[in-house]
Amino acid sequence: MIRIFGRQQGRYEEAEPLYQEAMQLRQELLGDRHPSVASSLNNRAVLRYYQNRYDEAEVLFLQALEIFESVLGSNHPNTPNAKNSIAYLRANQGKS
Repeated sequence: MIRIFGRQQGRYEEAEPLYQEAMQLRQELLGDRHPSVASSLNNRAVLRYYQNRYDEAEVLFLQALEIFESVLGSNHPNTPNAKNSIAYLRANQGKS
């Protein structure tokens, strides 16, 4: 299931630069292909989902999934969780 902290407040515009900054710091400190960067991509995707920016969310979810699969493998729990997020997004748009 897709979740975001503070969703009930709807303060997405305030959250966006914080998610972006966190991702940039992780990229600088850990490299572009680190699982923590994938987590940041996933968080940004969730934010886009709640903003009804589904196409952007899907791109970010797919980027996160690609990192999880290539770095952690298909059997790591983060990988199927990322796939579930994509499925949830598509199911709620009527996509298959």
